[in-house]
Amino acid sequence: MAKKCAEFQPRMTLEARAAAEQLFRQPLKAMPLHELRKAQQLSQERLAKALNINQAAVSKMERRSDMYISTLRDDIRAMGGELEIIATFAGGQVKIDNFAY
Repeated sequence: MAKKCAEFQPRMTLEARAAAEQLFRQPLKAMPLHELRKAQQLSQERLAKALNINQAAVSKMERRSDMYISTLRDDIRAMGGELEIIATFAGGQVKIDNFAY
């Protein structure tokens, strides 16, 4: 039988709670664009239609290591998501919001 986290938390040490909090705050996954597209069950052709470009342009975009933030944002939106830019420092994370529109 599954137990709720709230049942275990009072018995956890401060170190264990801090470690759990750190794991919770980490990004869920890191993956290249082509894997993200596949995870969203989209073909290059369907994504190309959503972006009003051809399939070859999607393939080229997925292989690039450098692109405009606006291009990446449009690609992510076409997959049904939103792009967030987050800077990570030793003291924590900061969301950069001047790229949103």
